[in-house]
Amino acid sequence: MNDKAETSPAAPLLSQCLVAEFCGTFGLVFIGTGALVVNEMTGGDITHVGVSLSFGLTVLAMIYSFGDVSGAHINPAVTVGFWASGRFDGRHVPGYIAAQCAGALMASGTVRLLFPAAPSLGGTVPSGSSSQAFVLEIILTLILMLVILSVSFDAKETGLLAGVAIGAVIAFEALFAGPVSGASMNPARSLGPAIIAGKIHSLWVYLVAPVLGALLATPLYGVIHRYNSE
Repeated sequence: MNDKAETSPAAPLLSQCLVAEFCGTFGLVFIGTGALVVNEMTGGDITHVGVSLSFGLTVLAMIYSFGDVSGAHINPAVTVGFWASGRFDGRHVPGYIAAQCAGALMASGTVRLLFPAAPSLGGTVPSGSSSQAFVLEIILTLILMLVILSVSFDAKETGLLAGVAIGAVIAFEALFAGPVSGASMNPARSLGPAIIAGKIHSLWVYLVAPVLGALLATPLYGVIHRYNSE
């Protein structure tokens, strides 16, 4: 018999979580917007499908890489959604959002250094009206947050199921909504390119709508699962 008491792994420090969120968001914005920039520069070599998969597969990879540390939110709207659902400590929300936005800004700055001729750096801009993009971003993020709440443990996106489900819904939503609104679903993803490229005229759409979508998903998830359990 082993006389040593079994101990569970220590919880990550907040500083480790913030570094993980910074790195995860950097990876998402760098690869996703980089794919958009290269696709534009090469006349469509990556294709719209390839760009959509770049975002989805990067999210999957970031969940595998950082899910056990910070939860791999890599999205301020997701962090707010977890907080609204009671799964995440509100005291950590500002730090998470700051780390995510810093990662996005660093990623867009890196894309600018690598591709100085790129005009928008893969930013999100409505192809139609701002109101159309606003409503679409709310719906897209609501669906995304419902999936995240369904496959996550507490406020952490971890494991095969979470990575595949969340990455897939992001890729599929980008496939059909990308040409309309950019399919951001993520304020940090839109903030980085907009600030570095100096194109902020539609930024409010992508800062507000995803957060509203995530907040709307929380009570809807509660209603659905309450009645399912009865």
